[in-house]
Amino acid sequence: MLIYAKQPINYIIQNHPSKIKTLYLAKEMDKKEYSRLMKIGFEIKRIPADAAGKMCKNASHQGILAEVDEYVLHNYKAFLNYEFVLVLSGLTDVGNIGAIIRSAYALGVDGVVACGVKSLPLEAIVRTSTGALFDMPFAIEQNVHDVLNDLKMSGFTTYGADMGAQDIRDVKIKQKRALFLGGEGEGLTQRVSSKLDEVVSIKMSHEFDSLNVSVAGAILMDRMRK
Repeated sequence: MLIYAKQPINYIIQNHPSKIKTLYLAKEMDKKEYSRLMKIGFEIKRIPADAAGKMCKNASHQGILAEVDEYVLHNYKAFLNYEFVLVLSGLTDVGNIGAIIRSAYALGVDGVVACGVKSLPLEAIVRTSTGALFDMPFAIEQNVHDVLNDLKMSGFTTYGADMGAQDIRDVKIKQKRALFLGGEGEGLTQRVSSKLDEVVSIKMSHEFDSLNVSVAGAILMDRMRK
């Protein structure tokens, strides 16, 4: 897969250099930094800026691109032995998904399952997660109800986010827990919400419609940490 822009590539260089096949540079680089990169072991190619633009369909590449190993999806059933699982039900925006994965990794989530979709553009999610996807077990399972049932059968207490529900601060969080976040527009469906053990919300200090799903998810993940 092709990754571009400074932040995700720097993260991969620092944490997963063996995944890089070829690093493409479309700008001048400090000689010391270039020498350091040459010693890591992957191939480095200098290319014209217009060639870099064609490679990433004229997206903002910031002069650096990398061909890296494909991300290998996990089977969500491997997550049934974890303690903290995040389930994304119907989310499709790769910016939100990437931000959520970045927060999930930072806040101690053990695995993330995306439901309601057959596939997702993993290249874009690597980029929008600033490379954190490579450190977060991630699965795709189309049927959210199968995931919900398997989690409950495996001893998870299931929590879902919904405006107007009880304040997350008033809920005693169990050790083995799964947080469900709904899609950007509709949130969790009634069918999913009705099967959850607890439905929670973030109490606002001022009247406000809602928080972006990635922001709300980060707050809930933090408050569910052990």
